[in-house]
Amino acid sequence: MVAAIVGGWRWQEARHQGMKLLVFGKSGQVATELQRVVPAGWSARFLGRDEADLQNPAQCSAAVRKAMPNAVINAAAYTAVDKAEEEKGLAYQINAEAPGAMAEAARDLDIPFLHISTDYVFDGSGTKPFLPEDQTSPLGVYGASKLAGEEAVAEAAGNWLILRTSWVFGGRGANFVGTMLRLGAERENLNVVDDQIGGPTPASAIAAALLECAKAMVGGQAGGTYHFAGAPFVSWADFARVIMSQAKLDCRIDAIPTSSYPTPAKRPQNSRLDCTSLEKDFGILQPDWRAALPHVISELSE
Repeated sequence: MVAAIVGGWRWQEARHQGMKLLVFGKSGQVATELQRVVPAGWSARFLGRDEADLQNPAQCSAAVRKAMPNAVINAAAYTAVDKAEEEKGLAYQINAEAPGAMAEAARDLDIPFLHISTDYVFDGSGTKPFLPEDQTSPLGVYGASKLAGEEAVAEAAGNWLILRTSWVFGGRGANFVGTMLRLGAERENLNVVDDQIGGPTPASAIAAALLECAKAMVGGQAGGTYHFAGAPFVSWADFARVIMSQAKLDCRIDAIPTSSYPTPAKRPQNSRLDCTSLEKDFGILQPDWRAALPHVISELSE
């Protein structure tokens, strides 16, 4: 069973010495955390835009073939949800065409390919947590581009793993926790949506889960589509209240409906993800986002 620790990960087995990992992404939230938790004895190369431009799928494919790694992780993506409504072509290039090219190269080398996806592939209807096999129906371009990426990865027909996650936060990059800390220090009260429910997910936990999955797949385990999100489920407003409390900020959070905060792209109201299959197949438990939050707040406050 995988053992979690705040701000990182404790590996229970010192196996796979000499493992060679290639990661697309360098400065994003998950890529940053991956750099922190790569096990001793592994080598990992992290590709930024200067070495692998995701607008150039052929370049991404060539990078995989040149590196000849034991496994590939794609931790890079176009994540500007609202801007994607205007930049559809760019979103599809980065989120669909590039991962497809990476997956094909990994297939040809007979190595695992791991790819991060999102709760936005669902329409957010109902109140039950979505299972990996549930019907997808994205509400906007961002979700549609990520779903197209999933389909391209699966169509490559190699040993692939898609890890859908939600509400990612960490000590680096732009995220909800950082925004709340900044605004909470400036204002007496904030209006925050309370009818969108999901699982905030520490970037450090995603990084650790990906490495555990990569280790298992290099050892012969098959991949597939899985969900990985934090627990317990919470609204954005309640998440904000916990942030203010832990950061000791005297900022009142006033709950508002989604209709009072219109955005160019629609957000799913139900972002609950059922993560039981990942626990069953890989032994990876849902992380408690409340345990990771103090470390992230401390890092962002610095």
